[in-house]
Amino acid sequence: MTAPAIISCAATTGWLNLHGSPLAFMGSPVTVVITSLLAVGELIADKLPIIPKRTALAPLLARIVVGGLCGACLCAAAHQPLVIGALFGGAGAVAAAFGGYTVRKNLVSKLKIKDVLVAIPEDVIAIGLACVLVSLAR
Repeated sequence: MTAPAIISCAATTGWLNLHGSPLAFMGSPVTVVITSLLAVGELIADKLPIIPKRTALAPLLARIVVGGLCGACLCAAAHQPLVIGALFGGAGAVAAAFGGYTVRKNLVSKLKIKDVLVAIPEDVIAIGLACVLVSLAR
């Protein structure tokens, strides 16, 4: 939920122009609040051992849908076809889910450290990459 929160914040502040697109709702104050709360919740919940793996079917499907939405928003701001953004966003979500899970699991195992010591930098990297992608779509 980090990416939609950043996209929503960017659209609300005018950093990302979604006006006139079917995705303009991402720039509403209500959407900013909802996506931001969901992102904070996910950042916290991700550290809990009871949360299913991001590669499990339900979390993966949610990531694909949200990734598709975010990709479509970036294409809308860049005046490109939304479907292309949705496809690339969904594919990127799958790659990030499996890649992030594998890297995180391997780092924890090889470095013999607690998962949270890898999870927090992973969150920082995700936020940074989302900001970079938003700035490229401007």
